[in-house]
Amino acid sequence: MADGNITKDLIYDAVAPDDFESMLELDRYNARSTAFDKIISATHDHFWDPLDPKYIDFSEPFDMAKTMILPEKMIGPLQLDYVNETLGSEARRVAFANASTLRTFSSILHGEQGALNLSASLCHVLKDQGAQEYAANQTREEARHVTAFARYIKARWGRPVECGPVLKDLLVEIIHAPEVYKKIIGMQMLVEGLAMGAFATIYKETNDPLARKLTQLVMTDEAFHHKFGKIWADRTIPHLSAAEHEIIENWAAHCFQTLLFNLVAPNQNMSLYAEFGLDPQRVVAEMAEIVTDETRRENMKEATNIFRVLVKTLVNAGIITERTKAFYATYVDIEELKGEGEAMVGDEIAEQGIQYLQAINFKDRARQVLIAAE
Repeated sequence: MADGNITKDLIYDAVAPDDFESMLELDRYNARSTAFDKIISATHDHFWDPLDPKYIDFSEPFDMAKTMILPEKMIGPLQLDYVNETLGSEARRVAFANASTLRTFSSILHGEQGALNLSASLCHVLKDQGAQEYAANQTREEARHVTAFARYIKARWGRPVECGPVLKDLLVEIIHAPEVYKKIIGMQMLVEGLAMGAFATIYKETNDPLARKLTQLVMTDEAFHHKFGKIWADRTIPHLSAAEHEIIENWAAHCFQTLLFNLVAPNQNMSLYAEFGLDPQRVVAEMAEIVTDETRRENMKEATNIFRVLVKTLVNAGIITERTKAFYATYVDIEELKGEGEAMVGDEIAEQGIQYLQAINFKDRARQVLIAAE
């Protein structure tokens, strides 16, 4: 078992990443769990190839000079009079908005690379064959996400921008963590949950049909990845001691706070403001006046708000207790989330995407597959 790991079910038993000898134990080969079989078998139903235009065509044109990929309401600095006055023309406002959107998609690309490395790292430590096969499948799916987002960015902007320091540090911390619970909570539940919320928002709001198709195809995979975290929670959280629950709850709160207060913070885009002749410090200061706890709470009333999705993920997993409930309640109504059930934002979009893929992959023998498979 990896040092410090909290294992309540043998299907999540883990070894050190360099302990290959444990993978050769004879009893291990006859002890394969069936917990992930439905998710694994469903891989064929939501297969897609970002290099094949029958699934998605990255040559689809879009007039970047005249149209914002994401609407103005999603570009925070465009809510400031100072920014609009300094940019001046509509063409400059569109250019600024699309440059900001490049940062968004670059962060997504880096996050997908993190998910690829994370799922690959699980292959090295999970002893159960079923869990290991699931992780291998996810690694394959994350690899196509990296390819797809890299191709989208190349088609629209040419190349991505650097990963922001906050996201980079969190990804490194999660990937290098020896504890399986840190990997699953950090990536499978929170970063994947963040992705589902972001993709659902982009799908709903984008002016670019290619971005809409891309996010839907990725969501057909991500919904299953999120399910892997749900299975872990169901088999782990109810059996934790009070001390163990506190450890896991603290880790979840650490990841959530890091994402909430830093990931989309104005100070993450200082170079963008300077690039367009804006005073970075003034933009950050004025944004701080309009982005408050109250505005965060108001924004989290939207079902697709990415941070609302994260809180709901933790609520459904049973991770949040009275000890930390007050922190999350600053931004979202916990009881309201509990009353919504376990359906996650983006599930319906993903299921529609699966039907689209089935029509391609199986033609007249398409069959329905629910992402809630266990």
